[in-house]
Amino acid sequence: MLKFIQEKRKAIIYLLVAAALVTLLSGTYKAAIGFLLVFGVPLYFMSKMPDYATTGERFTRYMFLVISSSILVFLITPVIIIIPLSFNAEPYFTFTEGMLNLDPDAFSTRWYMDILHNGMAAPQAIEGWWADMWENAQWVRAARNSFFIATVSTIIATSLGTLAALGLSRPEMPYRALITSLLISPMIVPLVITATGMFFFYSQVGLAKTYWGVILAHVTLGVPFVIITVTATLSGFDMSLVRAAQNMGANGWTTFRRIIMPLILPGMISGALFAFITSLDEVVAVLFIADVEQRTIPRQMFSGIREQISPTILSVASILVLMSVILLTVLELLRRRSERLRGMSPG
Repeated sequence: MLKFIQEKRKAIIYLLVAAALVTLLSGTYKAAIGFLLVFGVPLYFMSKMPDYATTGERFTRYMFLVISSSILVFLITPVIIIIPLSFNAEPYFTFTEGMLNLDPDAFSTRWYMDILHNGMAAPQAIEGWWADMWENAQWVRAARNSFFIATVSTIIATSLGTLAALGLSRPEMPYRALITSLLISPMIVPLVITATGMFFFYSQVGLAKTYWGVILAHVTLGVPFVIITVTATLSGFDMSLVRAAQNMGANGWTTFRRIIMPLILPGMISGALFAFITSLDEVVAVLFIADVEQRTIPRQMFSGIREQISPTILSVASILVLMSVILLTVLELLRRRSERLRGMSPG
């Protein structure tokens, strides 16, 4: 901190003077705190520039950081704001006066407990409580459906997407561009149109309002992510390794299992995680295809917003945000591992 003050003493003085002016003009210290956060944080993380850098270059670099951090805050605030709201002791979607004053009595975990209790026949019972929660609690049943559908659809999408990527990566594959465009079209075509087509087709073959219908719909939406990530991994793959394995007498399955799969595994896992997140977050296709027995978490949240406004939705959303952060962290670690395996970054 002392090093930061010494290096940017003049900029800090200008920032404090500007904050004082903001306080005088607005008449509240909250505006000054917001001003310091918006313009002070980029100043702290701004790396030291060469001594020959002009004042204009320093200002341009600083404003670039300010604009970038402001965009980040603008994008991430609606996601982060639901986490403290989920601990509201009152059944409101706003910050109460007690929460703003950091009163401990204004915070509660009641809405997290409501995830387990909502829909139970006897939430206060001791005997048979687990069976009652597993079978009757609305959010638990929705979570059970979501994870079952997401897991099965991810396995199928990863298998099909990997096979498609392996075929499309071969130079002798005819019409590669056309086939690739068709396979990733679910990412491009508006989801309402895709879901409508699925509904009419699945109704004709008896898959509408069934688990397998929802799973196949999620497979269709997840395969493009697997194809893209595995294809990106294969872009740096050395095909001479495959030829060497074939020269040593290895068959196709052995070559894939011992040579290809270990090298493309980070891409496969990344695609699988993207497919899992897509399935877990999908609501449009579920609205068209699923019945009440296949109700997932997003479908339950959609119904809750329409039928009963409850902060329980915020609690579920907070858990989903935490899960997404964990999965994205795993994706980043896998990306770095993939780059190390392909020699694109230092170990």
